[in-house]
Amino acid sequence: MTKPAILFVCLGNICRSPLAEAAFRKAAEDAGLDVDVDSAGTAAYHIGSPPDPRSVATALDHGIDISGLKGRQLAAEDFTRFTHIFAMDAENLRNIRRAAPSDATAEISLLLDLIPGQEGREVDDPYYGGDDGFARTWDEVSAAAEALVERLRG
Repeated sequence: MTKPAILFVCLGNICRSPLAEAAFRKAAEDAGLDVDVDSAGTAAYHIGSPPDPRSVATALDHGIDISGLKGRQLAAEDFTRFTHIFAMDAENLRNIRRAAPSDATAEISLLLDLIPGQEGREVDDPYYGGDDGFARTWDEVSAAAEALVERLRG
């Protein structure tokens, strides 16, 4: 079996996708799963930038340091490097599918599709709101991370 390689994608790769990466990395580690994990954005706004300070603080609240992560943009090789690419929302899902090269092998879907009853729902974008939005985003991506671990354990 191919080693699972998971990519989480939002718009700028500073809020939702780094939190999803952190939540899944921890859930997979706790479950003893050997996986590759990364995050990216569909836009080039924050290439090389650290996550939003509110994302860093939210992850730290859960014992995870993401301050060393650097924003990057989705790349053509991601579609064959990763087994799964999870979009945080419908617009980014469309952008990911539009960017997919003809030789893409990654399974592409919305992150919250992993949670029964949440199919088609988007991860809330906390960027323009307050700290409570980041806590809500953490709850959503953590639930999806646990569901993904269960699916991978199969």
